[in-house]
Amino acid sequence: MLFGAIGDDFTGSSDLGLMLADGGMRTVQYVGTPSEPADADVDAGIVALKTRSVPVKEAIEKSLEAYQWLKAQGCQQFMFKYCSTFDSTADGNIGQVIDALVDEIGTDKPIVVCPVFPGAGRSIYQGHLFVNDTLLSESGMQNHPLTPMTDPDIRRVLAPQTVRKVGHLPLGDILKGNAHTKLLTEANEGRQLVVCDAVSEDNLYDIAKAAANFPLITGGSGIALGIPANFGKTAANAANWAKSNARVLCLSGSCSIATRGQIKEHENVGGSLLKLDADEVISGHMDAQKALSWAKEQTTLPLIYSSDDPEQVKGVQDKYGLEVAASAFENLFSEIANKASAYGFGAIISAGGETSGAVVEALNADALEIGPMIDPGVPAIKVSGQDLVLALKSGNFGAPDFFEKAARVLSN
Repeated sequence: MLFGAIGDDFTGSSDLGLMLADGGMRTVQYVGTPSEPADADVDAGIVALKTRSVPVKEAIEKSLEAYQWLKAQGCQQFMFKYCSTFDSTADGNIGQVIDALVDEIGTDKPIVVCPVFPGAGRSIYQGHLFVNDTLLSESGMQNHPLTPMTDPDIRRVLAPQTVRKVGHLPLGDILKGNAHTKLLTEANEGRQLVVCDAVSEDNLYDIAKAAANFPLITGGSGIALGIPANFGKTAANAANWAKSNARVLCLSGSCSIATRGQIKEHENVGGSLLKLDADEVISGHMDAQKALSWAKEQTTLPLIYSSDDPEQVKGVQDKYGLEVAASAFENLFSEIANKASAYGFGAIISAGGETSGAVVEALNADALEIGPMIDPGVPAIKVSGQDLVLALKSGNFGAPDFFEKAARVLSN
């Protein structure tokens, strides 16, 4: 294995896998840290964890376990992959996990910090993260129920999460061809974690090239665009893809603006919708059997969702507590995914990182084979050893017609 990545959620790990596979690397996404060695012909391995919103200690322990396994596979470079909107809080978990990995690796080299993904409208300029033409703090992410992003300056967001000083690679240095030199200068002056400006894919290729000899990079999936070339890989992904012949089921727990728009579009085109009521879910009156029985009866693409606007979500959290509300919905999505095949569903589309994590864990999937792109950042996925295909979408990703588009890619 040449390249090893640690993902803090499942959807982002799939997104990263797509970048690496399209660049010519045989890429496998593992669900949690494997207990057995990887196949000898795997170029890039991604250990997908669910550590974005767990306690810091747990996130560090799981990330280091993944690192040790990837190191044992012979990886020459490592990556910590987090969301392109830098989802975190002052308490973690991005900075703390980076610190732990740097200490474990024992490197004094610069650490690229680059959540940029132009294909999904994420860019950084003068240290500030934009979603399309809007600052992160005005993009809707300020209302995220678990990791509200109220400051667009990634340097300021990262600083309280790390014991290290935070530097900056300006766009001007990248355009002048000085990225490598500037990264080294920042580290030599004591600013080892370097937030990198980038507004285009060309900028990401330049940053990846500049960091080719650094043992650890961090960021969103976009930075991986240049990784395959660093390892001499240039061929496009030629993996065979076989659609499912079974029915498709859509699940959504994301409350992002993008996902709520996709749900509305699904309704507009005549798709079937079942909105989960928090009171019924938490009381147990709505369970997986009821939800799946409803889905099985539908003649159009069924979507079961808990997604709602921020005010409604906050009301539920105030009433029941954040952890109780979140775990109730995740447990239900998990149970639905676990029982879906018994109701004739062989393809599952999941929207939202936490929801997707619950889905994958419920399926007892050990490894996921990366297939063709559905939308930028969202590949089709085959569950190794099972007759099951998936689409795991980060909340903010995907075109308005994502659910219908994904269904066409996954199933005949």
